[in-house]
Amino acid sequence: MLLRLRIALPDQPGSLSRITHVLGSAGADITQLVVLERGEGRAVDDITVYWPDSAPRETLVEGLQSIPGVTVEGVWGTREAPGTYPELEILKYITTAGDRALATLLDSMPVLFSADWAAAGTEDDPRTVVHSSWRAPAEVPFPADTPGRPTATTLDSGLHVISAPLPPLALTFLLARADGPAFHRIEVHRLTRILEIFLTLPAVERGVTRRLRLPG
Repeated sequence: MLLRLRIALPDQPGSLSRITHVLGSAGADITQLVVLERGEGRAVDDITVYWPDSAPRETLVEGLQSIPGVTVEGVWGTREAPGTYPELEILKYITTAGDRALATLLDSMPVLFSADWAAAGTEDDPRTVVHSSWRAPAEVPFPADTPGRPTATTLDSGLHVISAPLPPLALTFLLARADGPAFHRIEVHRLTRILEIFLTLPAVERGVTRRLRLPG
């Protein structure tokens, strides 16, 4: 299986090599490393690894947290995003999807952000789900008020979400992660840029009038 690990570590020479040594010794094969932030002597990295299905995740966590100064903020399952530059690959799919641009966006974002599901609903009361990705619940927990910009929150249920407006369509976008850590500010920034590009597409402009009547 593919696992994503969010690790806080001292930002000093040798810290990352100790982490990779522990991962390799435990049987994890590193496929990707993304630095989310660094400053004031600390760094936060997202590391994606192949991990044997039968091996307990606790073994991995215990090994990493035995390294002085290292904190494991989350370990959760993920899926492989396409290509070397996954944002560009997914945007390519979206730009060629025509009237299914919104559906393609919603189906792609959980893969790109190691999340569980995404959905879009009208801003009417009550809301109507226009489209939702695989694994989305029957009752999507849209916010009572759509934020003016993409915003990360954690619901009382423990579900981590990013809520965002899609102004031309009068829709609310929701990306959810049930397992793992809260969405990082860098993830919110990435999503913001993707949505900005998405909202410039001709198919989206046509949807202002037709409300992208896609099957849910």
